[in-house]
Amino acid sequence: MNQETYRNLVSGQTSGPLAAIARLLLVLLSWPYSLGVRARNGLYALRLLRAHKVDAVVISAGNLTTGGTGKTPLVVSLCRLVRRRGLQCAILTRGYKAREGERSDEPALLAVQCPDVHVIVEPDRVAGARQAIHTRNAQVLILDDGFQHRRLARDIDIVTIDATLPFGYGRLLPAGLLREPIAGLRRADAVVITRCDQVAEEQLAWIEEQIRRTHPQAIVATSIHAPVGAAVLGGGEIGIEDLRGKRVFAFCGLGNPEAFFDTVRRIGCILVGSRSFDDHCVYTRECLHEVHQQAKEHNADFLITTQKDWTKITRLPLPQGEPPLACLAVELQFIQGAGPLTALIEHVLNDTIRRGHGPEK
Repeated sequence: MNQETYRNLVSGQTSGPLAAIARLLLVLLSWPYSLGVRARNGLYALRLLRAHKVDAVVISAGNLTTGGTGKTPLVVSLCRLVRRRGLQCAILTRGYKAREGERSDEPALLAVQCPDVHVIVEPDRVAGARQAIHTRNAQVLILDDGFQHRRLARDIDIVTIDATLPFGYGRLLPAGLLREPIAGLRRADAVVITRCDQVAEEQLAWIEEQIRRTHPQAIVATSIHAPVGAAVLGGGEIGIEDLRGKRVFAFCGLGNPEAFFDTVRRIGCILVGSRSFDDHCVYTRECLHEVHQQAKEHNADFLITTQKDWTKITRLPLPQGEPPLACLAVELQFIQGAGPLTALIEHVLNDTIRRGHGPEK
């Protein structure tokens, strides 16, 4: 079952008696998963399982659901904030579905966007943290996708929630997309709601209400993924203004592909066609040429993808000729709540400097 078929099933979009039976089976399968998650969190709450502390500030960026919540732009934003303070920073990530000898998509993207930050790919986050501290002199560790990886103690826990699909259909895996119950938000210090420009004000207000009902003390910030331009294969850049009115065929391998397609529409492109692949998919030369042919048949001016996908496909022989291949660059832009979130991070970083782990101001 591919990603699109699975999402249509668990969301209820697929109807009929067979779909209903399949959803019931997924609910039954979610019960042992739920028991395991609750038991593990309970053991940490009782301190029967121990979180390991390290000699560095640890800031975790994670989520409640599986799939794309727009967390990577937040990680990039956190790294840039730390580097502006003159502190040595490293990103800890587990990696996912990498070819032998290569970084997987997210670590590769992070390495490109944060060239002065070390990216440590290590499924054992405690071992990765020690490696970053001892071999890279890291003073601040950004724990990518770290909310459920509780073996490494952290100073700040930030959870991202995608406004277009906030709570994973309200059910735990595999019946829904939740990695743990929504009550897990009580462990978070801050929640960043992403893609807020892609939902109605009423939907956004409802999401904030659910968060504050679960954890009234949490800092809540709202944000968008602001497109800042596009890079074209072979060199050159295109401004957002120059993309408006252009016929575009878009493709991606994301947890939430519709959010990317909606972004393409919102910048004023005419989306003449689209193709979605599974999250973390491994592209081949053949599938890229197939997508390029589809774009050509739709008379597209550009074949456009995401930065995350770009880091994978540029390792392959790419289709040449019209339409040109480009990737859309986005950055996290806060709408509200940036001040309290930044103040929380600055407070922890200032403590690091006062303890002598960072440069004197």
